[in-house]
Amino acid sequence: MGKRRRVADERRKTRPAVVVGGMIAVVVGGAGVGAYALYGGGAVADERTQTAAADGTAKAVKTGPLSAEEVTTAAGAFLTAWQRGEVDEAAAATDDATAARKLLAGYRKDAHIKDATFTPGTPKGAEVPFSVKATVAYDKLSEPLAYDSALTVVRRAGDGEPVVAWRPSVVHPDLKDGDTLVTGEAGTPPVKALDRDGGELTAESYPSLGTVLDGLREKYGETAGGKAGIELRVIRGKESKSADRTLVELSEGTPGTVRTTLNPTLQAAAEEQVAKKARASVAVLRPSTGEILAVANSSKGFNTALQGSLAPGSTMKVVTASLLIEKGLASANKAHPCPKFFTYGGWKFQNLDKFEIKGGTFKASFGRSCNTAFISQAPELDDDSLTKQTQQVFGLGLNNWSVGVPTFDGSVPVQSHAQMAASLIGQGGVRMNPLNMASVSATVKAGVFRQPYLVPPEVDRRTLATAPRAMSSGTLSQLRELMAHTAVYGTAAEAMAGVGGDIGAKTGSAEVDGQKKPNGWFTAYRGDLAAAGVVQAGGHGGSTAGPIVASLLKLGG
Repeated sequence: MGKRRRVADERRKTRPAVVVGGMIAVVVGGAGVGAYALYGGGAVADERTQTAAADGTAKAVKTGPLSAEEVTTAAGAFLTAWQRGEVDEAAAATDDATAARKLLAGYRKDAHIKDATFTPGTPKGAEVPFSVKATVAYDKLSEPLAYDSALTVVRRAGDGEPVVAWRPSVVHPDLKDGDTLVTGEAGTPPVKALDRDGGELTAESYPSLGTVLDGLREKYGETAGGKAGIELRVIRGKESKSADRTLVELSEGTPGTVRTTLNPTLQAAAEEQVAKKARASVAVLRPSTGEILAVANSSKGFNTALQGSLAPGSTMKVVTASLLIEKGLASANKAHPCPKFFTYGGWKFQNLDKFEIKGGTFKASFGRSCNTAFISQAPELDDDSLTKQTQQVFGLGLNNWSVGVPTFDGSVPVQSHAQMAASLIGQGGVRMNPLNMASVSATVKAGVFRQPYLVPPEVDRRTLATAPRAMSSGTLSQLRELMAHTAVYGTAAEAMAGVGGDIGAKTGSAEVDGQKKPNGWFTAYRGDLAAAGVVQAGGHGGSTAGPIVASLLKLGG
């Protein structure tokens, strides 16, 4: 993790005043730990309602929107108490004193953070951003700590007083419910991750790999031959699926070595592609083996590509099409209905812009992503038909993948009525991520499910998941024909233009409640590469995720 840094003991002779939302916050002294004295003018404008107190007298309860002064004063009271180390007082300034007290007390006792100063920024409504500067000190070691966080002021239930809405991210933005901050000898030694060519993988070179490297350390740190150092770490709660994370290293450990399947050329290209769009994620696989060649996300901190749980929209029609063909409910070149509307389970389903295809084939419906062509077959299916197809043929939704880092393995719950119909087009309760949907394309290309993996199974002799059965040769050939048609003549044609060879693709747009634009999805294969991507709130998959996936397929592998 680089050379050990030396920390100079800095002591201020004077403490500057800072402006807090138009009010003056003066840092006043005391053993290197300041406090905020807030000064402001004007009465707090709020609405009050009257409730009966225990003694029968009227008790005023504050209601209505928070004033700027209330927000600033509540935030200042909390930060002042926290900075002084007055844990009980700081916890009492929140809406959950019990939870706050535990984490705030651990800030000094367990995380060994001292001399903390908190500088508020300009409030944005009820939210107050603030910066933190402190020192992590353990035995004779110390390192500086600096980060940004934020808090939100709300009215407390019962009396309406303004208090800080308690959540762990107030203490540190990486903290979630159940997580803690701990400084000491890291329980897990560090690892040096290598790409398939032997080059070192670092978060500095590949920003998307931060969570991947954390996951590799958690799984292989104890067995890779390294030695732990002294670190400030986020220790995840029992229910968390994320790996522990190092925030500050006070003394270097000796890393062990872990080899991965990542292709440095594809990984660099994937990083570059997702950086062009907000909330974009992509995963690239080798169908013949299941090796993960690249994984990238434009948003840092959560690995949507491997751990996301999103409705995949019409990319799920690849799985549904295989089901319909197997059951004799559809055939690539036979006539198939694609009406403007189809009602099932009390819901009225329609196609984009209410289009219809008269006298068309199932291939035409698949290529144009006709929703009603799939929904119209719901009456002929059992509630668990799609769930079984997804699990038994595509190896998804069984929660048994062993990739080498934490992953979400997809979910297609058994549903009925309208929700079952919606699941046929990748909505309802269906949840996937780019790794899952890249695996779907890889299964079509390879003809059999091969579990994706980032660390070769021979490294730790683990067993990879398998699917109970494969598609028939007839179903497989029709499914490849559908995806090839879509890549050349259908909704994926524009994105796949210039991608030659043996290709297949499917677009998707997944509606999300409260979101103006749908999540754009795209899954495709070319030769011995398969990839899938999503751009959240980006719009239609062909024009958002499509170019990302197509550009990576062009690189080969």
